[in-house]
Amino acid sequence: MTNITERYDIIIIGTGAGGGTLAHRLAPTGKKILVLERGDFLPREKANWNPQEVYQKHRYHTDEQWYDKEGKAFKPQTGYWVGGNTKLYGAALIRFRERDFEKVIHKGGISPEWPLKYSDFEPYYTQAEKLYDVHGKQGEDPTEPPRSEQYPHPPVSHEPDMQQLADGIRELGYYPFHLPLGLKLNESDRANSPCIRCDTFDGYPCLVHAKADADVNAIRPTREKYANFTLKTNAKVLRLHTSESGREITSVETEIAGERHWFSSDIVVVACGSINSAVLLLRSANDKHPNGLANSSDQVGRNFMKQLETAIVSIHLDVNRASFQKTIAVNDFYWGEPDFPYPMGMVQNTGNVLADMIPAEAPPLMAPFVKLVPHYELHLLAERSVGWWLQTEDLPDPNNRIRVVGDNIHIDYTLNNTEASDRLIHRWTSVLKSIPNSAKHVLPFSIYPRTHIPEQAVAHQCGSCRFGTDPKTSVLDLNCRTHDIDNLYVVDSSFFPSNSGANPTLTIMANALRVGELLAAELR
Repeated sequence: MTNITERYDIIIIGTGAGGGTLAHRLAPTGKKILVLERGDFLPREKANWNPQEVYQKHRYHTDEQWYDKEGKAFKPQTGYWVGGNTKLYGAALIRFRERDFEKVIHKGGISPEWPLKYSDFEPYYTQAEKLYDVHGKQGEDPTEPPRSEQYPHPPVSHEPDMQQLADGIRELGYYPFHLPLGLKLNESDRANSPCIRCDTFDGYPCLVHAKADADVNAIRPTREKYANFTLKTNAKVLRLHTSESGREITSVETEIAGERHWFSSDIVVVACGSINSAVLLLRSANDKHPNGLANSSDQVGRNFMKQLETAIVSIHLDVNRASFQKTIAVNDFYWGEPDFPYPMGMVQNTGNVLADMIPAEAPPLMAPFVKLVPHYELHLLAERSVGWWLQTEDLPDPNNRIRVVGDNIHIDYTLNNTEASDRLIHRWTSVLKSIPNSAKHVLPFSIYPRTHIPEQAVAHQCGSCRFGTDPKTSVLDLNCRTHDIDNLYVVDSSFFPSNSGANPTLTIMANALRVGELLAAELR
């Protein structure tokens, strides 16, 4: 070992929904905080809103190669930036349902009970919604959990063509609701609203910083306000080192500009995302932790989940003039339906479908639509399209895991609970074809995500370091501290013991605030 470069009270590795939120929560303690981010600030450039650059060229995704269970290489749809993957997320910030924290029987198996319940997270959901500018409306969603406060901002309104779709869905007896979104939108004063309701929102960086991401809402304001807060970008953490006893992290080995640095602190928090957090712990194996840090249970990397995600496009005769289409959500099938008493999942809009987002292989897939237009052009297809995102809970499986082989990351993942997902796709397709402004065709949208390469789309990753009360079956305790190492925490989606049918991001943020409150008390 070389000498310690610098010492801090707390080190946080990662600036996404978990790390960025935690840093924001802890900065007011006055303690000396170091945040390490392997990426840089995402550049503000015209390409931020260029669908060809973002979707076809993957300008903001890593060039890394990971490997699937067959050993085949793929490029993951993940990015390393200040703010983590929230820089490119769709900002759908949704609370888990109360029942999501209970044991739930699915058609494909069991979703296990959480050791904490909705009531334990509710105050922090409220805090997270305020921190991340969530817009929504209480009382529309029949599955919504109880709230201690109203949404901090009014819902994002449906534009006329989307309102017509929502009305048509409601006429069929369903309950479409305004999708809760985190963005800086002021519809009562549009001239001074940071958000301009553009058509490049979902999956794009925000050129005007109006998306409520962990960079804009947590890291930047914290960095500007608190002198005790230090952010180092382009700082890739390579390994965590422990004391001789193995019970304490003594240094964080980091590469910055080609040089090695060793930082130390009283508390170390890993928040690299479910995949990379597990990778870091596994790569940090030593004599006291031969299978990886905090892995006496052999659970690090196991029970990886990322939902069963399907994007479909409904094609209509009339042009859809909505410039901001991601406003509708439907949970009528979240817990199933009368003849299928098992959870099916959630439906919500994607962002706008633009011509340059349609992959090169689209023409044969979209062939039926050719009959509806005199000349085939992608923009004619795109302007009559509405994107829909369907997500079904996948179930924890110890064989779905993250492994490190040499220098390579392997994702061993096999889909499960597929019958529920297939049923949701079939049901929603029938709904779209039944509404007054019915879809003439409903087709898979292969670029968002690339459903033909399941591992590639890792946006809703969770699991891999589950929390629990038994050190033999979990990696973390209920405060997200590792059972095996006294000053090591993991505060991202890794802690989930099960998934849900809802987007995980708000739960990650809420948990970071919960753990941050506990750490703040400990630091005092």
